[in-house]
Amino acid sequence: MRGASHDLVVAGGGPAGLATALHAARAGLDVVVAEPRSAPIDKACGEGLMPGAVRALARLDLRVPGHPLTGIRYVQGDRRSHACFRDGGGLGARRTELHEVLHRAVLDAGVPVLPVRVGEVRQDATGVTLPGCGLRARWLAAADGLHSPLRRSLGLEVGTGAPPRYGLRRHYAVAPWTTAVEVHWGPHAEAYVTPLGRHLVGLSLLTSRRASFDVQMADFPHLLDLLPPRAAVTAVRGAGPLRRRSRTRHHGRVLLVGDAAGYIDALTGEGVFLALVGAEALVRNLCRGTPGRYETDWKRATRRHRYLTELLTAARRRPVLGSLIVPTAERLPRLFAAAVNALAHDVGQDPARLGDGEAAAR
Repeated sequence: MRGASHDLVVAGGGPAGLATALHAARAGLDVVVAEPRSAPIDKACGEGLMPGAVRALARLDLRVPGHPLTGIRYVQGDRRSHACFRDGGGLGARRTELHEVLHRAVLDAGVPVLPVRVGEVRQDATGVTLPGCGLRARWLAAADGLHSPLRRSLGLEVGTGAPPRYGLRRHYAVAPWTTAVEVHWGPHAEAYVTPLGRHLVGLSLLTSRRASFDVQMADFPHLLDLLPPRAAVTAVRGAGPLRRRSRTRHHGRVLLVGDAAGYIDALTGEGVFLALVGAEALVRNLCRGTPGRYETDWKRATRRHRYLTELLTAARRRPVLGSLIVPTAERLPRLFAAAVNALAHDVGQDPARLGDGEAAAR
């Protein structure tokens, strides 16, 4: 395998990288994944797959075990606002379960997953060479995550200027009391409650305050009653800072996908969905011989998410506006439902239209 030339090397074996590899293999491309970590790979995330993500997985003929999700509920003290998904359900699924399903599908498709890390990248007119792992390919998909070393090494990292936000996650062995993802709004953080199984609930905190999980949870006494520390079955896992920007998603023979392509915030819970539709767009453009169009397609596919997430996070940074989010959603339930379902809308493409891979040789 070392020294061989491929159509595509995918740097990173998370959901974005594995989905990219799977789409590429099914489109007839010769693809290899470079991932030094052993499967399954865990990560601090909300673990709620929105309807668009469920449909994107279905287009790959993948079924992930989990708990059905019927909508989103905002909670702030005694105030409530609930929006049901209109076009199919979501799924509460452990990150490790999602990763195992994708990893197995990639292996079943005959794609090698090499235990190597992509470091130096040398580009020329016909491809990329990866000296550190002895690989060469016509294209490189950088799917190396939120803090993407490849994005930085290519000079694509852009400062954000916004106050950093962080995520913390833990699991509890309790029976879910809802089929919705509940977002509890506190003075300093949002707490996401996601049903994951008959006796498993995930709790994720999003915050700009640097403090321990227990200190953050003190702002949610009602959740402490429902999710007592004695019911915790996993350690606290963290991630952040969350906001990341890239100058472009297409740089010569390198294309960025997933969190490496840019990330705003986990507030709207669409990270996996955007990774999956980004993977589709990347492979579709390689197969059509239009890699330069990937930037446009990525922006189109993520536009609703970016605008609505920017709006919510901007309001959240202002205490007066932030305190009005849930009351406004309660008073205007149709507007809230429209916003939730706009984010749940699926702009992905049928992978059957991706082509036969011949254009990738250009």
